[in-house]
Amino acid sequence: MARTATSSDEPLRDFCREVLKQEALLRQGGGKAGLERQRKLGRLPARERITQLLDKDARFFEIGLWAAYKMYEEWGNIVAAGTVAGIGNVSGVPSMIIANDATVKAGAFFPATVKKLLRAQRIAFECSLPIIYLVDSAGVFLPMQDEIFPDEDDFGRIFRNNSVISAAGIPQFAAIMGNCVAGGAYLPVLCDKILMTEGSGLYLAGPSLVKAAIGQVVDQEELGGAKMHSEISGTVDFYEKSDESCLKRLRSLVALLPEAQRAADREIEIKGSTSAKSPDTVYDLVSLDGQKNYDVRDLLATIVDSNSIDEYKADYGKTLVTTYARIAGRPVGIVASQRLQVRTKKEGIQMGGVIYSDSADKAARFVMDCNQDRLPIIFFQDVTGFMVGRDAEQSGIIRSGAKLVNAVSNSVVPKITVVVGGSFGAGNYALCGKAYDPRFIVAWPTARYAVMGAAQASDTVFSILARARDRGDKKASHEELDELRQKVKQNYEEQTDIRYGAARGWVDAIVQPHETREVLIPLLQYVSRPTPQARFHTGVIQV
Repeated sequence: MARTATSSDEPLRDFCREVLKQEALLRQGGGKAGLERQRKLGRLPARERITQLLDKDARFFEIGLWAAYKMYEEWGNIVAAGTVAGIGNVSGVPSMIIANDATVKAGAFFPATVKKLLRAQRIAFECSLPIIYLVDSAGVFLPMQDEIFPDEDDFGRIFRNNSVISAAGIPQFAAIMGNCVAGGAYLPVLCDKILMTEGSGLYLAGPSLVKAAIGQVVDQEELGGAKMHSEISGTVDFYEKSDESCLKRLRSLVALLPEAQRAADREIEIKGSTSAKSPDTVYDLVSLDGQKNYDVRDLLATIVDSNSIDEYKADYGKTLVTTYARIAGRPVGIVASQRLQVRTKKEGIQMGGVIYSDSADKAARFVMDCNQDRLPIIFFQDVTGFMVGRDAEQSGIIRSGAKLVNAVSNSVVPKITVVVGGSFGAGNYALCGKAYDPRFIVAWPTARYAVMGAAQASDTVFSILARARDRGDKKASHEELDELRQKVKQNYEEQTDIRYGAARGWVDAIVQPHETREVLIPLLQYVSRPTPQARFHTGVIQV
């Protein structure tokens, strides 16, 4: 039965709706002019290609929709970093799909584009997902080549990953459906199978550059067209007349994988499992400003299967809740920030959202236990950091925190992180932030990222500068310092907005709070796939 929104949860609902509206705009890509250009060339837009490739009504978990958000405004609106990436079923097989969006700067690669593509490759490798590349790109965005081309995690890393992924036995399919030029031409040729549509181009240097470099005059088709590569160079495995026939061929090729035959047997049965509380009730728990306290067990009751919770050390280390549970029948371990103020026999009152020594010890032991039982771990972050002060230091908070960080760092089971609210300081690290290799990391619109809160940061900066002024190191009036404090606070608030972090790849996706369970179900399916076993050999090499 549908709930009626209350006045207390309406600001959060409004903000979440605003994020959804922004995402709808992002999915429009480069806008009307770019779409018209694609259709004039007889090509489908990137998202239409993906829709035709996916199984009917298949869910598409999109990664990096917010990539490059407000990052390159001097060059225009680089929507989603000019690339669409995500996971969906193709012929029954969960597959990573990476599609250049030629409506955004002709699909050119910006620094954020590279970062997004590398993240997608990593997820696919760790989850042993076949990768399908829909290539339609002008290559490196030359005005920013120094930030795209040379470093170890830049453009060249994509092709290194192609080779390693192939050697691990993970299928890679590349469909050239437009431009594929310069260094980018290595991507399809390092894949297992190459398809190319009529009118597309694959070459290391285009006609203009060839003329400038060696004085040779040659047209695009003769230099690197689909017919040339299928009939003369032998580079292309499948010559396709149109986008539609190319996508149909891709589906049939994926259907040949052994996994496609087993897909029906591996389908998760979720119809019989439901959560104890309606997912919509999360809006009663949290607030837009993150100040409202709540029992995280109520949040978990909207996500995990009804009657599946077995809480671990429930009466010890209470500011972190550690529990075994099931989601759509899959067993998991959960480490979640508790936002209620709690009372303990040994420490007395403890503040919600703070990690104390006993909480860190308990969570470290729980992470070890999940590894012993080979259970995936889901971390729910709404954490202000570790406890500070004399009592905390004397309790060994640094030692306990290091123990938890060590356990999370060395954990070999799949990890998924959900940032519900605050993700501050070392709390981000201890509860499996991006640096600790979560297979997936998603966030609610309410999420906030920073080394400390905006108020604390601005007060700290003010105190430092005020002391400097008193010592005579810096001549500034009290009014000037106060103005600086407000500026620091404003900058901090802008940078802690989760859209700022999502633009830079700190999270894979922003998800609506009430859809958390729905999102976690397929993610758990993906992370539960057998991990590829590394072995030395070259993989598929084109001849």
